[in-house]
Amino acid sequence: MPERAHKVFRILTLNPISPLGLKHFAAGRYTVGSDIAEPDAILVRSYNMLQMDIPASVTAIGRAGAGTNNVPVKDMNLRGVPVFNAPGANANAVKELVLAGLLMASRNLIPAIRFTENLQGDNATLHRLAEDSKKQFAGIELPRRTLGIIGLGAVGRLVADAAIRLGMKVIGYDPEITVDAAWNLSAEVKRAESIEDLLRHSDFITLHVPLLDATRHLINQELVQSMKRGAILLNFSRDGIVDEEAVLAGIESGKIKYYVCDFPSQLFQHHPAVITLPHLGASTLEAEENCAVMVVNQMIDYLENGNITNAVNFPNITMERGSPYRLAVANSNVPNMLGQISTCMAKAGLNIHNMGNKSRGEMAYTLVDVDSPVPHKTIDEVAAIQGVLMVRYLPVLAE
Repeated sequence: MPERAHKVFRILTLNPISPLGLKHFAAGRYTVGSDIAEPDAILVRSYNMLQMDIPASVTAIGRAGAGTNNVPVKDMNLRGVPVFNAPGANANAVKELVLAGLLMASRNLIPAIRFTENLQGDNATLHRLAEDSKKQFAGIELPRRTLGIIGLGAVGRLVADAAIRLGMKVIGYDPEITVDAAWNLSAEVKRAESIEDLLRHSDFITLHVPLLDATRHLINQELVQSMKRGAILLNFSRDGIVDEEAVLAGIESGKIKYYVCDFPSQLFQHHPAVITLPHLGASTLEAEENCAVMVVNQMIDYLENGNITNAVNFPNITMERGSPYRLAVANSNVPNMLGQISTCMAKAGLNIHNMGNKSRGEMAYTLVDVDSPVPHKTIDEVAAIQGVLMVRYLPVLAE
């Protein structure tokens, strides 16, 4: 296969991205920086893009992490722009923080630390005060306790495995679980019939679902009432998944002993039964590197070959190149799109070597390899088809 014609892709970074990921962009083929004008693609971590004027030149957005709530995905759908993420790349980091949360709550570590920090006196006095007061911080051990996991994706599965190794019983609930996830799930995880069923039997509940319209305030006043009395609730997914007022009421009624989360909230500030962290879930060197490498490689394959892997708004589609001339078409998922695209190819006398098409919800995506160069007029004709959102011509030519 001849080498690609010299096309320099321009990549705008809105946050610092791990150099381990950025080094995958080949020198001379990519220009990467935080001040790039008219970029072909954008790399982002936590920067809020929701109010950003995203340049018309952008053909892809890569989020170096799992959640994409800071990216205007619906707006990108209208432009035919895939939004890539890195599912599972930070799963171990989040799992470890969940385990830390389990231990902090079960052993009353935060109030114990605060108490000890405020002690005054010489060593003998400190030791006496500590011995006299330590009973108020007595906790519970994890073995034989039940952990309920809502959401059994990459993080949820790792948490389940770790909890089982600690001797815990694990109940899981995930009506959207994929076949691959189910195969990778330990047989020791019992399936809950409903969220209510899970809550009734769990000493600890941990949430591992994305923030969507369907999951916003998933834990509400009604579900809090379904909890076992004295349950410990952990949320290392997104703050909007819980109704904070309902959780606060649950704490006051004794339904919830501790709420442990990764998101500060004015409502919970200084509350003795709430442990809040400053969004540390993916804040490890390893997680940042893993996310950067994954999303950069996905973006390279898309920019150079049109292949899509792990886009939150597009179907996954990977097609081996059968010829040097490829057209990538993003379009609305409506009837007769393939027929119209094929007609444009035939009208130009182009022989289709291979074609792949996948759809996901309202979005569809087509890759077409032809045996000879595609004229600009033909590209314009495909772009003019009603429902086509973006057309990219990806030839591979000898230099």
